[in-house]
Amino acid sequence: GTACRAMGYTEVMTYSFVSPSSLDKIKVPADSPLRDNYRILNPLGEDTSVMRTTALPSMLGVLSTNLSRRNMEAKLYEMATVYKKQPGKVLADERTVLTLGAYGGDVDFFALKGAVEALLCAARTPDVRFTADTETAAFHPGRCAAVWAGDIRLGVLGQIHPLTARNYGVDAELYCAELDFDALFQAKGADPVYTPLPKFPAVS
Repeated sequence: GTACRAMGYTEVMTYSFVSPSSLDKIKVPADSPLRDNYRILNPLGEDTSVMRTTALPSMLGVLSTNLSRRNMEAKLYEMATVYKKQPGKVLADERTVLTLGAYGGDVDFFALKGAVEALLCAARTPDVRFTADTETAAFHPGRCAAVWAGDIRLGVLGQIHPLTARNYGVDAELYCAELDFDALFQAKGADPVYTPLPKFPAVS
């Protein structure tokens, strides 16, 4: 959170209850595990009837709201919880994801990639690399990258596909990243060791 704020990103908080149609809006395939979500028994309405398995629609909703209020640029982040089913278990696998969302100003693919690199540098994450990702349908296939620490996939970043953006009523270029915070914590480097000053300095 501190690293995000240092780069000018503002924290947002969204509901974990979402609409089933949110996965359609980000073009999640019909056979994706992300569609296997928990349905609320007594929801307040259809828009809050399932527990989210990805935080990307929540961030896109906040970005579109800001644009509709004529906020011409934004840099936002959220530490969000997602809920995924575990085979043979009743309770969900609750995972924390760090989501970044931005548009306007000097924001582009490389600015977002630089922000993610800065976060990983702050966590002293070793062996960071980026590979092209053309499989995540919510993103522009030519402006999307998977983020790795060695063999651990941390998440994805890039420009939201224009068709996905239009599903939120947006014509502007939106840039997002979704990083598995638990995986990021697992991959982080060792904490720095503090060596105290001598209690009794030497005298010559």
